[in-house]
Amino acid sequence: MPGHLLTLNAGSSSVKFALFDRDALQAPPMFSGQVDEIGLGHSAAATHDEALADVMAQLRSRKLRIGAVGHRIVHGGSHFSEPVRIDDAAVAQISELIPLAPLHQPHNLAGVRAARQAFADVPQVACFDTAFHILQPELNRRFALPQRLFDAGVRRYGFHGLSYESILSQLMTDEPERARSRVVVAHLGNGASMCAMYQGQSIATTMSFSPLDGLPMGTRCGRLDAAVVLHLIQQLGQTPEQVVQLLFRESGLLGLSGLSSDMRTLEKSDLPHAAMAVDYFVEHVLRELAGMVAALRGIDLLVFTGGIGENATGLRQRIVDGAAWLGSFDVRVMRTNEEAVIARHTAALT
Repeated sequence: MPGHLLTLNAGSSSVKFALFDRDALQAPPMFSGQVDEIGLGHSAAATHDEALADVMAQLRSRKLRIGAVGHRIVHGGSHFSEPVRIDDAAVAQISELIPLAPLHQPHNLAGVRAARQAFADVPQVACFDTAFHILQPELNRRFALPQRLFDAGVRRYGFHGLSYESILSQLMTDEPERARSRVVVAHLGNGASMCAMYQGQSIATTMSFSPLDGLPMGTRCGRLDAAVVLHLIQQLGQTPEQVVQLLFRESGLLGLSGLSSDMRTLEKSDLPHAAMAVDYFVEHVLRELAGMVAALRGIDLLVFTGGIGENATGLRQRIVDGAAWLGSFDVRVMRTNEEAVIARHTAALT
């Protein structure tokens, strides 16, 4: 298929894009960029649609021929266990999963719509964050619920799979023996999760049915007693829509601090609640790390990635110091490259 390969990664508050030479996928992208902090008042784009329109305008201005487009899709549910070519049926199935990833799935689909409109005759591929975890042991994909619910898709899916696949690919290239050992990757950013890997495969991860579970995040609460949701609805009279707004958009670092969802802002602040939010984040990273190490029955390597994981040096050191009781293990800081993973999958399917 002639033409360049475009990747689109429309996240909860950003849009990233990269243009690759199909014949040189191992090389850095020919052209890339991103729009950050969408809708937060600091960005040139108030909405994802505006950001995507800007990206498409940049591409058109360069008069580049696009031969294929690859998209990051957060939730694949039980429909998708590997990347797929996008058609109307796939779009409909992806749309059905919006309630499970309301911060991401609508924006992922906005990227698909924008690209299909801009490049109508170009093949497009969906790459799913959940697919990396599909081979986890069934024990780690279950909730303690009846079998009929597992069969109906109520299970632990896991997310950030494209990021974990990127880190694993880099490790396999640079340190193949270490890549097959007991590895925990901490993807810490506005969305945050951890993954336990052994022999190059996901064994367990902190996110589960949706990207709400596990670690506290920028605006998401992380692990929560399910009875809290019942209490909010039954006793406090909140609607399901209000609960979704609270747990996905008003909680996490923002809810704890009352100030910001941005770790950089919190670390600079003198406000007690800002410091408490940072402390809470560190504490729960340590607790979830212990769970991942338990799943592996030990740890050989801890990898930090994501915006916080790569850049918050002091916070990262607090985590390493707090995990000293786990014994001796190596630590790496690595930059994830989801776009390169999407490009490889897209090239393989087109």
